[in-house]
Amino acid sequence: MYTLGINAVYHDSAACLVKDGTVVAAAEDERFTHIKHAKRPVPFSTWELPFHAMDYCLAEAGISMADVEHVAYSYDPYLLLGRHQGKETITLPLEPSARATSDSDEWESPWDPLFLSSIVNAPRQLASGVPHHLKARFRGIRFDGPFRWHFVAHHLAHAASAFHASPFDRAAILTLDGRGEKATTGYAVGSGTEMEWLGQVHMPHSLGLLYERVTEYLGFLHSSDEYKVMALASYGEPRFVGEFREIVRLGEGGQYTIAPLRLEERFGPSRLRGGPIEQKHFDIARSLQVALEESVLELARWLHSASGSDNLCMAGGVVLNCVMNARLRDRGPFRRIWVQPAAGDAGTAMGAALWIDARERGVKDRAWRMDHAFLGPSYRDEEIEEFLRWTKLPYRRLDNVTREAAEILATDRVVGWFQGRMEFGPRALGARSILASPIHPEMQARLNDIKDREDFRPVAPVVLEEEASVWFVGAEVSPFMLFVHDVRPEKVDRIPAVRHVDGTARIQTIRRDQNPAYYDLIRAFRDRTGVPVLVNTSFNTRGEPIVCTPRDAIESYLTSPLDALVIGSFLLEKSAL
Repeated sequence: MYTLGINAVYHDSAACLVKDGTVVAAAEDERFTHIKHAKRPVPFSTWELPFHAMDYCLAEAGISMADVEHVAYSYDPYLLLGRHQGKETITLPLEPSARATSDSDEWESPWDPLFLSSIVNAPRQLASGVPHHLKARFRGIRFDGPFRWHFVAHHLAHAASAFHASPFDRAAILTLDGRGEKATTGYAVGSGTEMEWLGQVHMPHSLGLLYERVTEYLGFLHSSDEYKVMALASYGEPRFVGEFREIVRLGEGGQYTIAPLRLEERFGPSRLRGGPIEQKHFDIARSLQVALEESVLELARWLHSASGSDNLCMAGGVVLNCVMNARLRDRGPFRRIWVQPAAGDAGTAMGAALWIDARERGVKDRAWRMDHAFLGPSYRDEEIEEFLRWTKLPYRRLDNVTREAAEILATDRVVGWFQGRMEFGPRALGARSILASPIHPEMQARLNDIKDREDFRPVAPVVLEEEASVWFVGAEVSPFMLFVHDVRPEKVDRIPAVRHVDGTARIQTIRRDQNPAYYDLIRAFRDRTGVPVLVNTSFNTRGEPIVCTPRDAIESYLTSPLDALVIGSFLLEKSAL
């Protein structure tokens, strides 16, 4: 049985295909369209479906849309339609943006009629709105079949993406994001394929939206640049944490409220994009980060008591905050924590598909766990070389890819690394990565220059799993770059490029069974340098998604100061001037 999961409501549009409980493929639409996050999260973009990601997933399985039995869409509009449910018409104001609320106050936003009608119409959009060049794989379908359509509540999809993909048979589940239909935070406990909902926090109270609003106040793009605020926080002092504690008011039973922000009244004028970053901005970011960590720690303590489990699974955009995750790991009540690597909205495509698959097949046990995130497209050497010949660029085939790439990295050259199936989620994890040596401190600034990133942004290390604890305090298994660890004091001088200003590093551990070529490369680098660590950052430049195809990789390589590109079995190098 095939189930296709779709995320399309806000941002990070994505698709995931599940066959009898096993994920066959998953990908974000941005990787195919070159539009970061696929689209901006505005009401009038809701009609857009991730056709390119869906086409890829179907192709990976060798099927067409007509072969899919179930479609799981990770949002349930009927949770918001209220008194309009079952009606054939709803009224849309001619100028929704000119109104604060609708005249009758029946809607939370005057955009809601357009927003919700677009979602309700999604089955028809799937059947009739396919781009011309993708139509072949979508022939023979109507809005009412042959598949059955399922709307899955947004936070339920987040929860399933965390628990159903996790290594735990039983676990507490915490979801934290900006918003779903009504929920912003969800609590559940999972066992087998079942999940019991323990409670949720409703709009307008949202830790995710609080972080978004401060991101915007600090001059960055909300629903996109929150990770920059997390990095910024390491340079500040929590001198405004009192103000944020007034904003976030914790209650009983996992509940909290968010008071009116009034950020300009509290902190002065907002920073303009590209403007100078002052100490005040660092301190605001740090204060926000501390308040977030304190709040989530308290929510987790309640959930631990309510669930009776020592295992925790997490999903939602907020849990991409690896500093918060580390504090929860170190000071929280749970013994084991697993975070969905595609924790943002893209992951809800996977969660919705896994949930509906289990429900429709009536199974009690799960057959699949997410040990890696390599679920996207791959390209054979024959395809890569055919494209290289077409470009007329000089290249050569490597006799030993990992050994020769390690030799290049050991000479402090920066390498684009394109191997195997692309990662699902926002982190590059060794399939579409830019790699470099961590041995010299100037490498961090050099990589930020190559990628045209802000100079305060850290770069992250990948380390052989069996040596992780030797280099990073308390490090065990961390394959998805979702937790930070302190660099061991005796190793600081060996890997200064990956040590952030606060002494931490957001590590990725790697085993050979997860990605043999990636593992062998790091081991070869260790054999040459004595350091089982590489810098790993995403293979993209500013404003672009992570590369997907050989064309993407070569265009990014040619339009940036990368020294070399290892793509499949082939090497492209730039000569020094």
